[in-house]
Amino acid sequence: MSGRSQTRQSDSHTVNRFARSFVFVALVAGGVAMARPALAGPPLLCHPFEIGGARSLPWGSGGWSQAQPQYNVAHLADDTATLLTPAMPVVVRMETLRRAAIYASRDRAVAAQLLTLLTERTRAFDPTTRKPDALAWLDAAYFTEALRQIGHLGNSAEFRDRAPEMASLVKEMDGRAMIEKAVLLRPDDPGVEFAAALINADKDRGVYLEHARRARAAADRDALVARNIAMVQ
Repeated sequence: MSGRSQTRQSDSHTVNRFARSFVFVALVAGGVAMARPALAGPPLLCHPFEIGGARSLPWGSGGWSQAQPQYNVAHLADDTATLLTPAMPVVVRMETLRRAAIYASRDRAVAAQLLTLLTERTRAFDPTTRKPDALAWLDAAYFTEALRQIGHLGNSAEFRDRAPEMASLVKEMDGRAMIEKAVLLRPDDPGVEFAAALINADKDRGVYLEHARRARAAADRDALVARNIAMVQ
């Protein structure tokens, strides 16, 4: 074999090895990307949920943080408590609490009032089952962790002044433990699993993946979960 032929064959082997390595790296990177939450930014805040025409707190028409400037946050605790009835679907609760957290961040006293109200509701028992109320635990968990995520937005011009106060409110609280309580009280509920996945999305990958799997598996039993499930795919 001539030296030129040997060189061409060697170059061909090198190109093939490079191509195989490139394909392998691309597949690995693609697999990692697919396994991540389909979210960018704080998962409990900057991705509004689709709730159709369901009643929730008033909201603006802009982006995820564009609340109505004229809304009087002094009424927030009462308005939120009135909306969070046992009949309200989980995804509508999540959107209501997402909005409530953003409104509450305007005033530390208001945020503290609503946080206290929601955590105190976890002490009540369902009058029918005589068990703790799973939805109360979910509400407290979501609001707690939404405030915590606002506390992480200190580099944002919009939330820079609010972030430290929201972080201080929830520094001793554990929303993840609260949502696991809700899961135990209401097993196989796609909405509760969906909420649990999002609450764990930026904290514990293994727990996130398991709750996301369960939410996807049962999404056909909850139309609003099915409409929003792409957030955890």
